[in-house]
Amino acid sequence: MLHVNLQSIRHAIRTKTYLAEAQSVEYMLSTNPLGEEDRQKVHASALSFVERCRANPDKQSLFDAFLQEYSLSSHEGVVLMCLAEALLRVPDTDTIDHLIAEEIHLGQWRKHIGNSNELLVNAASVGLSLSNKILGNKQSNDDAPNGWFHKLIQRLGEPVVRGATLQAMKLMGQQYVLGTDIKEATERGREINAPGTRFSFDMLGEAARTYEDAAKFHDAYLSAIRSIGNDNNHSDVNAADGISVKLSALHPRYEFSQHQRVIDELLPSVLALAVEAKKFNIGLTIDAEEAARLDIELDVFEGLAFAPELAGWDGLGFVLQAYQKRALSVVDWLVELAKSSERKLKVRLVKGAYWDAEIKHAQEMGVAEFPVFTRKAHTDLSYQVCAGKLLDNRDVIYPQFATHNAYTVALIMQMAGTDTSTFEFQRLHGMGDLLYRQIRESTGAVWPLRVYAPVGVHRDLLPYLVRRLLENGANGSFINQFLDEDVAAADLVQNVESTISKAQGKRNTQIPLALDIFNAFGEKRDNSRGIDLDDPLAFDIVSQKVSEFAPEKWRAGPIINGEMRTDNAHGCYSPADTSKLIGHCSHATAEDVAAAMNSAADAYPDWQATTCEQRALILDAVADLLEAQTEELTTLISFEGGRTLNDGISEVREAVDFCRYYALQIRYLTSDSPTQVKLAQGQGVFVCISPWNFPLAIFVGQVVAALVTGNTVVAKPAEQSPLIAAQAIKLMHKAGVPHNVLHLLTGSGRELGPLLMADKRVAGVAFTGSNATAQSIQGDLIKRGTELPPFIAETGGQNVMLVDSTALPEQVIDDVIQSAFLSAGQRCSALRVLYIQQDIADDLLNMLKGALDTLQIGRPWKLSTDIGPVIDDKALVTLNEHCEKMTKQATLVAKAKVPEVDVEGYYMRPHVFEIEHINELDKEVFGPVLHVIRYRAQDLDRVLDDINNTGYGLTLGVHSRLNEFADKVFRNTHVGNTYINRNMVGAVVGVNPFGGQGLSGTGFKAGGPHYLLRFTKLWAAEQVLGELPEIGSLSQETKMSLRVAKAGQVDWQSTPVNQRITLLENAFAGAQNLPAFSNLSVDVLKQATHMFSQARHDFGTSTELPGPTGETNELSLHPRGIFLAVLKEGEETENLLQTLGALLAGNSLLLVNNGAKRASETVLYQALESFIPVACLQCIDDSQQLHGVLIDNALAGVTGSNTDGLIWALGLRKGAIIPFVGKLSADFSLLRFACEKTKTDNVVATGGNAMLLNLKE
Repeated sequence: MLHVNLQSIRHAIRTKTYLAEAQSVEYMLSTNPLGEEDRQKVHASALSFVERCRANPDKQSLFDAFLQEYSLSSHEGVVLMCLAEALLRVPDTDTIDHLIAEEIHLGQWRKHIGNSNELLVNAASVGLSLSNKILGNKQSNDDAPNGWFHKLIQRLGEPVVRGATLQAMKLMGQQYVLGTDIKEATERGREINAPGTRFSFDMLGEAARTYEDAAKFHDAYLSAIRSIGNDNNHSDVNAADGISVKLSALHPRYEFSQHQRVIDELLPSVLALAVEAKKFNIGLTIDAEEAARLDIELDVFEGLAFAPELAGWDGLGFVLQAYQKRALSVVDWLVELAKSSERKLKVRLVKGAYWDAEIKHAQEMGVAEFPVFTRKAHTDLSYQVCAGKLLDNRDVIYPQFATHNAYTVALIMQMAGTDTSTFEFQRLHGMGDLLYRQIRESTGAVWPLRVYAPVGVHRDLLPYLVRRLLENGANGSFINQFLDEDVAAADLVQNVESTISKAQGKRNTQIPLALDIFNAFGEKRDNSRGIDLDDPLAFDIVSQKVSEFAPEKWRAGPIINGEMRTDNAHGCYSPADTSKLIGHCSHATAEDVAAAMNSAADAYPDWQATTCEQRALILDAVADLLEAQTEELTTLISFEGGRTLNDGISEVREAVDFCRYYALQIRYLTSDSPTQVKLAQGQGVFVCISPWNFPLAIFVGQVVAALVTGNTVVAKPAEQSPLIAAQAIKLMHKAGVPHNVLHLLTGSGRELGPLLMADKRVAGVAFTGSNATAQSIQGDLIKRGTELPPFIAETGGQNVMLVDSTALPEQVIDDVIQSAFLSAGQRCSALRVLYIQQDIADDLLNMLKGALDTLQIGRPWKLSTDIGPVIDDKALVTLNEHCEKMTKQATLVAKAKVPEVDVEGYYMRPHVFEIEHINELDKEVFGPVLHVIRYRAQDLDRVLDDINNTGYGLTLGVHSRLNEFADKVFRNTHVGNTYINRNMVGAVVGVNPFGGQGLSGTGFKAGGPHYLLRFTKLWAAEQVLGELPEIGSLSQETKMSLRVAKAGQVDWQSTPVNQRITLLENAFAGAQNLPAFSNLSVDVLKQATHMFSQARHDFGTSTELPGPTGETNELSLHPRGIFLAVLKEGEETENLLQTLGALLAGNSLLLVNNGAKRASETVLYQALESFIPVACLQCIDDSQQLHGVLIDNALAGVTGSNTDGLIWALGLRKGAIIPFVGKLSADFSLLRFACEKTKTDNVVATGGNAMLLNLKE
């Protein structure tokens, strides 16, 4: 019966994980154990404690002194926190010097000198600094007070300054770490604390990433237990010192998805430690971690409680986080567990240490609520109610109250009564000492006190220290205001009930729920709904759906005018289990292609006449239908695409986001430019060709973008994933897309592609796939001989990540695994080449090797699976061939274990190879294969050149605590999406608009503000004129001009935007003195003025994008490179505007004249030459070189006048597909001369979200 009670309470705990905050607060208020009289007594006692402490400031701890001088609301407080996080782990002196120099430049330290009585605080004021990026204040502080410090560096030299700063950090660390080992900690603890003080020792260190790490932690804990035990002379386990154990340190995959592994492997490990603790009669407490781990922690803890080996021992402890909404139910469960297991349990009640991370995670996951309270007062109430229930059950619970808050201490004393043997207080080493000393003196009683004491080396201190600074350094923290005379003592000790009544128990609206993060930013769209697979209740629903749909046999075939043809169908089998029939598909025929094109072309006028708002409403309806079928679509994606459940959920969310975002964008575009009719008009019939690796998201994104802009669509999904596409088409029709507007053609791209591209009614193509296929499509469109319609291509990348020696290794490993191997490496954005600074390469690669051993390869619909199959046999063969080649030519670093699957499927073990140079890879390797290159810090410029020389530019990752390093990488690489201190996959629509440049795509970015423009009539399609003449080789003069223009473009791009604009404004004004431009029309003058204004607006600053808390996202425009300007007599005015556009965007120009004059003799050259650097304005005087230049890979774009063979020549290019910018539009006239770059910066990587922690209640 008791076990039944445990199960029912566990269910209650799970139901309250994401309980609405107001509902939770209302319930807690109804069970509040404190009456009005007791509250008054608590208030009086707490006020007395604070006043006594303030009367003895000389007795404050170093931590109190630091927080008074450097709170997290101050610029330097954040700087101090960040420097503490990074400095001590950096092994090389050059990087240490860079880190110190960067931070000293930004901090205003002189104003803090002498403010504190603590010598070390003043020493830190001299030496410590870091970027103030977390608080978003990016200006440099170059004012005079710092001059003395720079002179000091010059006089003493960097080694002296470096040593002083490192020593200051180490001295500070000694204040928070009791000792480097248990022996030292025990001796020092006895020396500096009052007699009778108890300790709970914590072995510092990050969570294990490998089984080797876990074994080391286990041995360290075991040694510590024996050392503590040998010194123990107490018969009462509550009086003895104890140890705190972090389960994530004992198993590299301590997470809900790996439940069985954890029970099989972790439980015996921690049980062995508990048995050893029992032997010495000391306590062992399981530390609290992230909310996602709570459920599995309860399973492990229950296993320990019922372990017969631990019978008769009351030393087992649990840490309970009051900030979780389910905390009170966990108390009920612990009480019931104690009774059921016939033991007394220790329960340490804390408020919680991962609050900011929990908020961010919930927003990213798209869950309905937060697992934690958003107001400190609500957490305080939870603490109060939990404390009352723990105290009420002291017959089976030994409560341990961890707090540095005077009000909380007074509260516990009031509720606990006079029996001090049945509970204890706890504080952190280095904090709260003044408060507890004053309480002892004022009450005359000896209150049992245990000090939570970190033990370890300084390197392992960093995450712990930053977490403590964050918890206690925020504005709302009691300890931060404790000794601040500017804060009235009475205000510090208000009862939580009165504080809560002011907010009426509601959550903090400054922290938007996941659903509302875009609305909070000002975008009128809801975020997509996610599913938390770490939530057992949510997973049960998904699991049931997977079982429900497993026998389902889906159907696909050509869908024309709403009717699916199903004859001559073939079986579709899962790549994860080639014996598993999941459905049937019929391939489209030439007749189907003709029928779809005929119907789509006929439907275009009526669809075009449908208002933008009506089309947007249909997209909103599509989003709702997709979201309602998340579980079914996730299952199908897993079966047909081989994607894991988490991948499938993310993909459905992305499809939903595309619909809502593009609906929002068409409303913006047509409302912001009501006079620009072309923005509301589509091109005609769009063909959308999507890949198999994102069979729903990319398919839906392409289709709805074309639809909402007024195009009719013929969609061609990948041959490997027709079933998902057919389901999506059905939902779109159901949502209101007319049957004759949207058609589906299933089958081979090799067969259907040429048929579609030959049809002259195709007015645009959206494509995601390989470079070779993209070039083939471009060629087929040109061969029609009519016009080159908009061609939007995303074509993969040779994506790299750079890691310097300031990076946190454990975080790097997590992000490398996610970026390179999850989804079986079959993402366009996946990491292919990892550059590691050689100073840390050996250790990092050893950790990566161990992390590979923890990965589970298997059926993707199983929750425990990390990596599913690759898509088909052809992909598997290609990958294996590459690995065989690399095994001979490179160094095999590691490969994952052989998959433990009992079915036939296309499974590929992740591999890691070390190579010397990125040019050893002649193409993208589309699968779970990572290539590693070591680099020296001084070779960074060469590395960036090597990356750019690949020609690819899709995604890039940076791991560094140096802003200078990250900014330099971003600034000097031609890459579409840059991610800093996080993984480099999983772009979110509207947050990380996705798309590259060069060989990686044409632009504009999918899920970005400019994507829809390519589907409208804003820019006219270019005519295919004449025939292609014979192309000769380039002359030496032309080759030299290309080289000069390339170098000139780098300098021109580096010229400040306003300076570029001024030069070009002067050039335009000067041009009007020439006869050819002396009578420019009013429209031309307006156009030029508009272009200069656009340049200031679009290129002068980046655009902030929304996203979860703790992350910054921005979109910026950058030059493409070298533009060829084709000049034509009689079109001088248009050519002038076109060349101005290219130059305003930061490009350099090659001029070629399609006429009798040489380019250097043209009036346009005369107009520009006196104002523009000669390297940016090169002339090709031999017009016969035109077509040869057009196919040269150095070229990034073409503008000017169309001419015979020009478009034909573009179709012959083997490199990047580049734009031809002809007649300029009134709006967005500079956009096609530019490429888009996004930068996503995980600003809390240094330890926490100071902005969030400093929010007002």
